[in-house]
Amino acid sequence: MEGQNKSITFDGREIRLTTGLYAPQASGSVMIECGDTSLLVTATKTAKKEPSDFLPLICDYEEKLYAAGRIPGGFMRREGRPPERATLIARLIDRPMRPLFPTWIRDEIQIVASCLSLDERVPADVLAVTGASIATLLGEIPFYGPMAAVRVGLIGDDFILNPSYREIEKGDLDIVVAGSPDGIVMIEAGANQLSEQDTIEAIDFGYEAVTELIKSQEDLLKDLGIKQIKPSDPEEDKTLPSYLEKNCSKAIDLVLKKFDQSKDERDIELEKIKTETQSKIDSLKDDNQVKVLTSENEKLIHSDFKKLTKKLMRSQIINDGKRVDGRELDEVRKITASAGILPKRVHGSALFQRGLTQVLSTTTLGTPSDAQEMDDLNPSTEKTYLHHYNFPPYSVGETRPMRTPGRREIGHGALAERAIIPVLPGKETFPYVLRVVSEVLSSNGSTSMGSVCGSTLSLLDAGVPLKAPVSGTAMGLIKEGKEIRILTDIQGIEDFLGDMDFKVAGTEKGITALQMDMKISGLPVSIISEAIKKARPARIHILEKMQEAIDKPQESLSPHAPRLLSFRIDPELIGTVIGPGGRTIKGITERTNTKIDIEDGGIVTIASHDGAAAEEAQKIIEGLTRKVHEGEIFSGVVTRIIPIGAFVEILPGKEGMVHISQLSEARVERVEDVVRQGDEVTVRVREIDSRGRINLTLRGVGQNNGMSYPDPTPTPVAPLN
Repeated sequence: MEGQNKSITFDGREIRLTTGLYAPQASGSVMIECGDTSLLVTATKTAKKEPSDFLPLICDYEEKLYAAGRIPGGFMRREGRPPERATLIARLIDRPMRPLFPTWIRDEIQIVASCLSLDERVPADVLAVTGASIATLLGEIPFYGPMAAVRVGLIGDDFILNPSYREIEKGDLDIVVAGSPDGIVMIEAGANQLSEQDTIEAIDFGYEAVTELIKSQEDLLKDLGIKQIKPSDPEEDKTLPSYLEKNCSKAIDLVLKKFDQSKDERDIELEKIKTETQSKIDSLKDDNQVKVLTSENEKLIHSDFKKLTKKLMRSQIINDGKRVDGRELDEVRKITASAGILPKRVHGSALFQRGLTQVLSTTTLGTPSDAQEMDDLNPSTEKTYLHHYNFPPYSVGETRPMRTPGRREIGHGALAERAIIPVLPGKETFPYVLRVVSEVLSSNGSTSMGSVCGSTLSLLDAGVPLKAPVSGTAMGLIKEGKEIRILTDIQGIEDFLGDMDFKVAGTEKGITALQMDMKISGLPVSIISEAIKKARPARIHILEKMQEAIDKPQESLSPHAPRLLSFRIDPELIGTVIGPGGRTIKGITERTNTKIDIEDGGIVTIASHDGAAAEEAQKIIEGLTRKVHEGEIFSGVVTRIIPIGAFVEILPGKEGMVHISQLSEARVERVEDVVRQGDEVTVRVREIDSRGRINLTLRGVGQNNGMSYPDPTPTPVAPLN
């Protein structure tokens, strides 16, 4: 077997491509490598199995733990359900690829990216996105590409391309920019309260690099003699669309301009128009006035009716500057917010509503042992802040089975999580593991940003000292030819029928998260810049409404939340606290009824519902790890007596021994003649031997002079007469 190799020099790194060797039965495949990170990306197109009115695209990302030289945990010892990060990378591939396929394609397309080797200096996700474009082009699948993605980091004042995992962790920005020849098609970002201008510059910096990778893909196709298929829309029968436009436009337009009606009222009116139209068409089909197959009437009418509604709604926004609910283009819907709505059995709670979108968020405070262990290829092994997003069917007035979270729910939860992480307090000041759950009770657009707002409120209600509150809004866009309108705080219909969903979250100081998805083939940086700038006044307005509900953390935690004490010890003394076989730490937890976690760096966290018990455990650990010096004097309690001396606890958990010869200036026959168990004595540290044992003395310590006990032998009792 022979393949063809090509190298791309990019930002001082070499990206290696191997084509024609792996997965020969896929439509297209490429091995894309950088450093020691290797991914096999395939694209496969098969004929449609059944009629559908959407593009049946599936994007999968697979992680094999052998890629990092690890064996999976668990009983089966093999990979099972994809970890959350793998699901997020699959979405990262899907989101920029989907808008670049022609809307009329109905063949099934599947893109699979498999990480076969992982280099911690080279994250695999952006390589997978670029590899998806290459595999699709090699498979000669109709596609408006090439498309490529890069990651941009910020270290100090410098932007860097495709940073390593370590650089991502210590930087102030982690942004993935994906683009096509027509512009940017996807953005995913987390930032440490970065200004709007710096964020825009990072996006521009990233897209410049994207254009280089696009050019390299075009050169690859040329070298391989592959002619890219430039899709053209097939000819369609215009009979039905023309009939609908002639007979329904006026009625639909009247419904869209009833600005005082609710979403339900509008949906009912539009459905009524569609149903009546379908009845008319069914009655006309025998006369051959409308050429539609009987079996496809309902599906085709639904699709074309939706297209007509989309056209009229967009025209109304472009020409009249009015939205279906009567708002101005930059106007935010009515906002209500409240905190502490549930009993304090729930550690923190809040309800956030914007228009018809309503989110209930709750916060739970946990101990360090509640951190989520990550069994995936990312070097980070645990998560201490978790955000879970739930989207039940009743939130949109539907009925369907309640199952495990889907990709959308995982993605929205991750976005809200990313938005909050930059403002969380450090471990040493607030050592709790935090879990926020956002229950979407009603959905009409931008529930993910509603979750960000609800999360902030519930965290403050739980007493979490956030560095700053975070709010978020979703921006939309309508593009018709050269006419462009940017919409603030989009609702459901504007998301479904618009061209962009751009979520922006941040504090008053700056941006903490971005997520942009397109339904068109790309936008220039200038339009994205305008959307980011217009999002700021909306975010600040929402933030002000949130602060009316709660503007600072609750001073006291829920009485049902665990109490944590956190402090640092010398990492070299961790073994002293744990003890042989864990006996020492187990003894402390049993004695104080607490839960103790010790990190490798020496941070000790004590959890208890009893504050006094936690403080007692802290004193014991501090005593165990406190360094004792010769000559120091302590007041301690005799804990044990042995024939050659007595043990005295001089600090909580730390004992020293007083040899019998050191109990008194005079000769002592028995230890019990001078001290007994439970006595409080004053001792001086005489020496610390080579094995770290503490030897004490009572000699020369004034408070003990004259201490002695009578002979403990019992006096005989005379027998009774």
